[in-house]
Amino acid sequence: MTSPLILLGYMGCGKTKIGKRLSKKLSIDFIDLDQKIESHYSKTISQLFNDFGEIGFREIERKILLKILDKKGTFILSLGGGTPCYFDNMEIIQKKTDLSFYINLDSKVLASRLFKRKQTRPLIKSIESEQEMLIFVNKHLFERNLFYQKAQYIIDCGENDIKKTCKLIMQILEKNSF
Repeated sequence: MTSPLILLGYMGCGKTKIGKRLSKKLSIDFIDLDQKIESHYSKTISQLFNDFGEIGFREIERKILLKILDKKGTFILSLGGGTPCYFDNMEIIQKKTDLSFYINLDSKVLASRLFKRKQTRPLIKSIESEQEMLIFVNKHLFERNLFYQKAQYIIDCGENDIKKTCKLIMQILEKNSF
């Protein structure tokens, strides 16, 4: 590998867990964009949303994304769910790597998982039922899928078995001699 491996997909699809596992297998650094933003600003993503609103947060996110993508060498980068969908972020990602992976997880699995962890996520913390969450997730996926589909590789995860997803990504890397 000579360029970054970038994981993208909807919130809760497992990008961070997959990234950490791949990082160990490939012996390269793992960077979680949300964690970088939080450490840079010494605030949680929720606090940044509250302080700056969504568009203000997206500008912050873009600034940190560009800094990370300017790094030389190989690393694994896990994006926030909305990162590819704002400004020209996806076009920049496409220019920086041939290794972008859309982690595509079933919306019912996402909705169930997100409903259990909604308090830590500013976009969904006011959703009151799992059915309402499913409607929200499906609407968002419909809007974001255009951007997610621009990834070089689409990994359909079914029930999101992290080991199986990592194995699929490793097979792609081996097959293409990255």
